[in-house]
Amino acid sequence: MAQAEIATSGMTRRGLLGAAGAGLFVFFHAEAQEPARLPVRQAAPVDLNAFLKIAPDGRVTCLVGKVELGQGVMTEMAQALAEELDVAFDAVDVVLGDTGLCPYDMGTFGSMSTPLLWPAVRRAGAEAKAVLLEMASERLKVPVDRLRVQAGVVSESGAPSHAVAYGQLLEGKRIERHIENVPVKAAGFHLIGISQPRKDGPDKVTGQAKYAGDIVLPGLLHASILRPPAHGARLKSVDTSAAEKVAGVQVVKDAGMVAVLHERPDVACDALGRVKADFENPPAGPDDRTIFEHIQKTAPPPTVVKQSGDLAEGERRAAIVEKTYLNSYVAHAPIETHSATAHVEGDKATVWASSQAPFQVKNAVASALGLPPANVRIVSRYIGGGFGGKTEADQAVEAARLSKAAGKPVQVVYSRREEFFYDRFRPAATMKIRAGVDGAKIVLWDGQIFGAGDREGNPFYDIPNVRVTSAGGWMGGNPPGMNPFAVGAWRAPSVNSNTFARESHIDLLAAAAAMDPLEFRLKNLTHPRMRRVLESAAREFGWKAGRAPTKRGAGMGCGMYSNVCNATMVEVAVNRGTGAVEVKRVVMALDVGQVVNPDGMRQQAEGAVMMGMSSALSEEVAFRDGDVLTRGFDSYPIARFSWLPKIEIVLVENPGSPALGGGEPPIIAMGAALANAIFDATGARVLQMPMTPARVKAALG
Repeated sequence: MAQAEIATSGMTRRGLLGAAGAGLFVFFHAEAQEPARLPVRQAAPVDLNAFLKIAPDGRVTCLVGKVELGQGVMTEMAQALAEELDVAFDAVDVVLGDTGLCPYDMGTFGSMSTPLLWPAVRRAGAEAKAVLLEMASERLKVPVDRLRVQAGVVSESGAPSHAVAYGQLLEGKRIERHIENVPVKAAGFHLIGISQPRKDGPDKVTGQAKYAGDIVLPGLLHASILRPPAHGARLKSVDTSAAEKVAGVQVVKDAGMVAVLHERPDVACDALGRVKADFENPPAGPDDRTIFEHIQKTAPPPTVVKQSGDLAEGERRAAIVEKTYLNSYVAHAPIETHSATAHVEGDKATVWASSQAPFQVKNAVASALGLPPANVRIVSRYIGGGFGGKTEADQAVEAARLSKAAGKPVQVVYSRREEFFYDRFRPAATMKIRAGVDGAKIVLWDGQIFGAGDREGNPFYDIPNVRVTSAGGWMGGNPPGMNPFAVGAWRAPSVNSNTFARESHIDLLAAAAAMDPLEFRLKNLTHPRMRRVLESAAREFGWKAGRAPTKRGAGMGCGMYSNVCNATMVEVAVNRGTGAVEVKRVVMALDVGQVVNPDGMRQQAEGAVMMGMSSALSEEVAFRDGDVLTRGFDSYPIARFSWLPKIEIVLVENPGSPALGGGEPPIIAMGAALANAIFDATGARVLQMPMTPARVKAALG
């Protein structure tokens, strides 16, 4: 990196602290652990008006604090409200993530939209319908039990012309009556469980979709912000005089932030290149090769996740298999980088932000500007990928601060370099497992987790003697310096790492027991839902029993996340000369409870297959001494269309179960299934993700 990083935006809480009066700035990096800093989860509003409005023409607006990341929440919420109100799906518009219009929401992450918010929207719709039926009964002089609703029109049974529409009843006003404990529909659905077209589809395929970086306001200035060469670097001096001579450029120095503003982003970027900055490099630290030893040395004291039985007894009976599994730091790498457009006018601020948690950003912007939160509005447009990495939006705070200082609207858009540099990566981790079998039964499991976190570290198999410990992780508790930069949630936090280790080890135990991996799992598994998805996947895949390695290149992995059960089976071909892995077929069986939108669920699962392949086979952050060497997709390869295998998604029916979140659970078993398939194809066990061609070739050697 040059003296001054030339880019657009990205450092506040994770970055700069101004030294009082000296004109010098210290770059520091907090141990950012995303969920630990989130507000406490709040109950959904009880007033149905928080979630819906009905216009005089009968159109319904659904208001929710979630954001659309491509996961289909806009479609799902429209289904919920239209189903309970008995209006047409096309008659429902959805407003998402606007803090000035929508009810408070903690954030869009953790696969919580379906299990937590979807029922609240359904309840609001059910109560609204009950109130509207009462109002219609009074208007039509007909008992409620003789009324029917179709497409938002209430009519008398047998007399369809004796009717009144929802819009006529309300005339655009709020619903002032309330009826407690109105049940939602239990059956007879006309929308729920039936595939519906994506609400966001037309905008996205026609190019009309608007993102935070697409907002154009009169007088808008684009920002390029001075960046350090490495995390922990200290700015000793800065000279902005050359940049200030560029026509139309405005230089802002605000509490440690040095930024160059111009109405054209290329001019702002060029002017930033004229800034002379002298940095003091941080002390030497770990790199991507030494990080695993570093994490184990610096991890906090372990906590016990699970302990049962007698490990000594298990050890006495068992044939022992012991391995250490690793995963490298993984970036979120969204196609849309962190972006924000801010307009501060007097004591009010409006920010269009690419964020998974707009209400959290609202509080952060208010704090940074010294404004009451009521004076700040965050408006969410479509979000071009998040995966847990856009829960905080430091660029929104920067844009707001710069807008206040400049007196004009300001847009901050991360460069790809900044996106990687300031990411909160999925943490690098080490998983040590010592386990053993007695015949066909697992009798011992002793697991140690360093850095990943403990979620799903406890095996769901039937094992009498178990101990699992965890030290450090994505949720916090990491000592300063354990990670050389921030770590955070990345699609099913902890679970990808722990599933990779557990399911890889289960296959090794099956080999030690001289058993087929499927038969071995079923011999040690009484969990009824997990057995059902595993058997469903095996039927669809056409699993052929055999002791690995069979040379067929077939592998499996099972996992749980947020009560969703996943069984994944894959077929691969391995090039022994290069170590390259071709994924030919993926079969995934999922129990997500009640399925809201089958096509939407399959789309999420298919996307998770590709992202899971990508992270398991190629994605890895390179770094040294605080500098992130991964700076673009040339050095951080992600899955391409040419990788696409045949994908078959099986949605296992679970009548009577509540709807569960399906965004993250489909990804969790991909790494393990691929590792086991590589082993089945070659007899080589790869113990570190990503399983790059070089690592596969080394294992073959």
